[in-house]
Amino acid sequence: MVTIKEKERIDDLQLKGLKLIQNTEKFCFGVDAVLLSDFADVKRNNKVLDIGTGTGIIPILLAGKTKAAKIVGLEIQEEMAEMASRSVLMNQLSDRIEIVHGDIKLYGEYFGKSSFDVVVTNPPYTNKGCGLVNPMDSKAISRHEILCSLEDVVSASAALLVPGGQLAMVHRPERLADIICSMRNNGIEPKYLRMVHPKPGKKPNMLLIKGNRGGNPELKVMEPLYVYNSDGRYSDEINKIYGREEEGQIE
Repeated sequence: MVTIKEKERIDDLQLKGLKLIQNTEKFCFGVDAVLLSDFADVKRNNKVLDIGTGTGIIPILLAGKTKAAKIVGLEIQEEMAEMASRSVLMNQLSDRIEIVHGDIKLYGEYFGKSSFDVVVTNPPYTNKGCGLVNPMDSKAISRHEILCSLEDVVSASAALLVPGGQLAMVHRPERLADIICSMRNNGIEPKYLRMVHPKPGKKPNMLLIKGNRGGNPELKVMEPLYVYNSDGRYSDEINKIYGREEEGQIE
């Protein structure tokens, strides 16, 4: 039995019976996490690290979608890490998923260098210094670079990836220049870029990017991904990613 605390709920992920515990007052996962779990190239027996795992949504989705041997979720907020650990127990995935409470800036205390085949991350999107935020608020920590920066994530990924290993990230289009500069400065060559648009005719509000440690220069820009069709329903590709047969509105 797994304890469900006050203000927590259990969400059905509609994937192989997997479920997730979320706190209604904390940061809850969105479409960005789902898209990243589909975008990353995780192969059989890979060892995967999710930096800033939050609720543990990405490790749990990857466990359901892939044959990864080990998936580690690193989370700096102790309460979030504890909740993610309970989700892992609830899904009986402790043999494949480990949640680590820690700071990515101190990665050497938890992991050896070149120890992961794939690193995935849905990091805080907003650059530090942009707007007034409460540094103790869980949602603010998840959205703003309060406790870790883009450079912290990319430099740690470069050290933790095996040669040729992949970093896959979801972020905001306005940070693209920062992302590419940081990746190249740390020896990770951007290889694939995909813009995510709310619907046709709207500007992108997310991007998916992946690169390889020590890869050769060649960035491929993929076809845009539209979350909605023009009629306001999910696109066919989004339905496929979510494993739904019928289109529906985003809740």
